[in-house]
Amino acid sequence: MAGPGDIPLRKERLDRFLFFSRAVKSRTLAQKIIEGGAVRVNSERTDRTDHKVGAGDVLTMSIHGRIVVWRILDPGTRRGPASEAHGLYEDMSPAPMPRTALSPYDATIAERSPGAGRPTKKERREVDRLHGSDEE
Repeated sequence: MAGPGDIPLRKERLDRFLFFSRAVKSRTLAQKIIEGGAVRVNSERTDRTDHKVGAGDVLTMSIHGRIVVWRILDPGTRRGPASEAHGLYEDMSPAPMPRTALSPYDATIAERSPGAGRPTKKERREVDRLHGSDEE
């Protein structure tokens, strides 16, 4: 039970926190990401933009094509400069995968020497045959 001297932990709406922490450019975009199911709070998926988050909560998000894991240190009160926004969370994200490890298939198919320009019609047909999309 909280005593008279205890300060209650402040909580903030999830969409506002994402905006304050500069994870997204606008609250509207934050709402779309949350409603799309790309955000988990403490390992539980949420699609509610008004979900309350506070210090100690862990967010797992899929933003900008990568997985981001943040522990909230302070829910924030405004969208300040980037230096202030970085103080709102601790980044615990895994290291991004190297681009070559993403798809070794892509690296071998469309390999062209630098400066070779656009593929000719013949080369384009060969690539289409290789992908199995013959329309002849």
